[in-house]
Amino acid sequence: MLEPKLIPKRILPKYGFHSHTERLNGRLAMIGFIALIVVEVMLGHGLLVG
Repeated sequence: MLEPKLIPKRILPKYGFHSHTERLNGRLAMIGFIALIVVEVMLGHGLLVG
């Protein structure tokens, strides 16, 4: 059996559900959640609840 001489490189798409975009989205969500908790602690009451 012949082996290929050139192996194609995989080009990642710029949109859609992919591991790198999902990982980035999860990290940003965690940062936002922690920021919301910090703001609520500093204010002494909930930000979304009057």
